[in-house]
Amino acid sequence: MKLNNEKVIVCGAGGFIGGHLVKRLLDDGIDVIRALDIKPLHEWYQASEGVENVEADLKSLEACESAVDGATVVFNLAADMGGMGFIENNKALCMLSVLTNTHLLMASKEAGITRYFFSSSACVYNGDKQRDANVTPLKESDAYPALAEDGYGWEKLFSERMCRHFEEDFGLQCRVARYHNVYGPLGTWTGGREKAPAAICRKVWEAKLSGRHEIEIWGDGNQTRSFMYIDDCTMGSRMILESEIHEPINLGSSEMVTINQLVDLAEEFAGIKLKRNYNLSAPKGVNGRNSDNTLIQQYLGWEPSTSLREGLRKTYDWIGEQVEVALSVSSGD
Repeated sequence: MKLNNEKVIVCGAGGFIGGHLVKRLLDDGIDVIRALDIKPLHEWYQASEGVENVEADLKSLEACESAVDGATVVFNLAADMGGMGFIENNKALCMLSVLTNTHLLMASKEAGITRYFFSSSACVYNGDKQRDANVTPLKESDAYPALAEDGYGWEKLFSERMCRHFEEDFGLQCRVARYHNVYGPLGTWTGGREKAPAAICRKVWEAKLSGRHEIEIWGDGNQTRSFMYIDDCTMGSRMILESEIHEPINLGSSEMVTINQLVDLAEEFAGIKLKRNYNLSAPKGVNGRNSDNTLIQQYLGWEPSTSLREGLRKTYDWIGEQVEVALSVSSGD
């Protein structure tokens, strides 16, 4: 199917990825009739004009029924989540997102929605397969036998199964993408929910502007990850939604780096070298995680391709603007 003749809603549109997705769909000429988020509109990361922007708690079935009214396609990106520091300390909040997906599926079934997209996560993968920093890229089957990230990962894995069974039992066409570490401008960069790329860019900027050339790194810095730039995420999400891929599929970059290498890049952009203080008691997640993109290449002939250097440079520059604004406000300038 193609989205061109559909009426689309985006749930979680006040978040980082959701806001970018609404904008991309509109730029592509897609009729996004409604954007929804639990946050007040003034707290949305970005809100697009020409869309009905709605504040709603989609953990409620009634709110979900109102949300899907008049729509034919649902993108569900709504979840209570953040970086590793947040999800390790808020497991119950993360688990409660299961209500949103369950009620959206129920409402979508009753409304005759033609296609439903669920944003899952690489946190569904079996932890035993991520103990080595030199990790073998994770293929989709590595989610089982199940040993997901406690809290957030288990909610995502359960919700994947809900999508599967709603398709099997009720014919609701579901598409599931497992996001791997999405980053970019207009995202969370401070406050405890930010992910590693944003946190490191902010810390490097703060060290540069303060003249205190030190940085705290969570863990020993040897943990490995892949990071997907936001433009690849939104493009891939649409492609998966429009595809005939009926099983959960990786959506992530296959460019694996260590956290130390991520710091190297940010230091290079800043033109400084920092003393690295390793906080071994801080949340650091699994030792290694990378995306095996064999399946998405087979299905779509495509994979996320923005290099970390290119994407992080844009993110670093944007975060620098935010840090400087914050400093000028705090100093009263």
